[in-house]
Amino acid sequence: MWKLRCRLSSTTMLEANHNPLIDILFEQAREFVGLYDVAKGWFVRVNPAGYRLLGYPSAQALYDAPIRSLQVQLSPAENAALREQIARTGHYELETELRRYSDQTFWSHVETTSLELDGQSYFLVRIADTNPLHAVERDLAQSVERFEAVFAHATIGIIVCDQQGSIVLANGKSRELFGYAEAELLGQRIEVLVPNATGRHHQQLRESFNARPSVRVMGAHRGTLEGLRQDGSVFPLEISLSYFRLDEELFVVAYIIDVTFKREAEQELIAQRQRVERLNADLERKVADRTHALMTTLEQLEQRQRELALALAAEQELGELKSRFVSMASHEFRTPLTAVLTSATLIEKYPAAEQQPQRQRHLDRIRVSVKHLTDILEEFLSVGKIEEGRIAARPALLELPTLVEEAVADVQGLRKPGQRIEQDLPAGPPMWLDTSLLRKVLVNLLSNALKYSGEHTVVVVRAACQAGQLTLQVQDQGVGISAEDQQHLFERFFRARNATNIPGTGLGLYIIGKYLELMGGTIDLRSELHMGTTITLTIPYENHPAD
Repeated sequence: MWKLRCRLSSTTMLEANHNPLIDILFEQAREFVGLYDVAKGWFVRVNPAGYRLLGYPSAQALYDAPIRSLQVQLSPAENAALREQIARTGHYELETELRRYSDQTFWSHVETTSLELDGQSYFLVRIADTNPLHAVERDLAQSVERFEAVFAHATIGIIVCDQQGSIVLANGKSRELFGYAEAELLGQRIEVLVPNATGRHHQQLRESFNARPSVRVMGAHRGTLEGLRQDGSVFPLEISLSYFRLDEELFVVAYIIDVTFKREAEQELIAQRQRVERLNADLERKVADRTHALMTTLEQLEQRQRELALALAAEQELGELKSRFVSMASHEFRTPLTAVLTSATLIEKYPAAEQQPQRQRHLDRIRVSVKHLTDILEEFLSVGKIEEGRIAARPALLELPTLVEEAVADVQGLRKPGQRIEQDLPAGPPMWLDTSLLRKVLVNLLSNALKYSGEHTVVVVRAACQAGQLTLQVQDQGVGISAEDQQHLFERFFRARNATNIPGTGLGLYIIGKYLELMGGTIDLRSELHMGTTITLTIPYENHPAD
């Protein structure tokens, strides 16, 4: 290593032979530039980038350094020889490792030029930090070593060809497969290893691949691809093709597997399967004659057992549905009918013309009760139509904001004091869906949200359209549903245990689920007791009329 030493108490910068333009260039240089006085054995002028590169706080600190050395490890004899060589040749360059003022080392490129000023000898020294370059070179070398290790020791053959089909790289396994010595494959055409077979023309295949390069497999299914060894023997193989580009040139990578044992095993397996099939056929013919009657009897018994099981399940389900229906009907019909009867009786007590407000109040109550009964009957009729297959989805042009506004208007009468419905409906594309079914679904969800929420609560309706999917969400702050009850919510006549005192038929979510099936959608329900419920619908739609 290079070592220049000299001990001086202090130095001063050169006063003579200064040129303003040279001074500017000297001071603004981005790398180390220093003037080394050969007689004094140290620098007498260094630019700002120079003393910062060596880790000194200032140029003067460098001039006054107690150890006047660039810290390059050279013996005194080597140092003297180096200075003599620089003086003799006038110029010298080397790549070496320097040490900063902080004792940190770094790689650098040092360029030294000798010159004379006023009869005195100087060296003009330029130093460039090459640490980043060394790091990049080291990383590149490690990457190349890893690549070479993987390439050389791969357990499958790997061959790289240029666009003309000439082999430029071949690993050891590929040479072993085809029986070639090292470097014998380089420069040869790929046709030497995989000659043209019936229906395979390399030139056309190569032009097609070069025009549209892609990862593909050859010989994996048709089983007609064969490789040609150097000794003239052939063997079955499979080739996977990949590619890469280097300097705008296309290279094709072939991954080659000898499938000789695989093909032999497949043939043996086919032969064994054929033998087993023949034996099975003989055995089946013998057994069929003797067991035909028994099989027939067993099939009849199994069929009868299935019929009885279905009948029993249907009977149990019917009994359960009847119990649920009677319980629901006795409660849901009694309340509005009682309200109608009571209001009709009270109307009779207000015969005078000035008592019209009292009569109107009871008439409104009768209307609400009749509408409630109508809604219950409509739910029953909807269930019947769904189960009979009489309802089908009929897509039509849908304006989602309009539909939501109409649904919100339909349930305004159900709002409790302080309840409000908020909408978050971003602008979306036109869509084709069954407007009637979707409106019924939304009205039902909003009705439930208002019904099962308390006063001064908020019901939020959100919608989003993305990738042909409509996502519609209704979120409330109601009583919530237990995890146990959530498993049965979409069954007919089921009511959650914390909702038995709230009017309802137990058919709403069942009907919603069936309507979504007709529209090809799904429903997701998330709820916690006393924390509210969020129902999310996902429905596919078209943005043009269906044919």
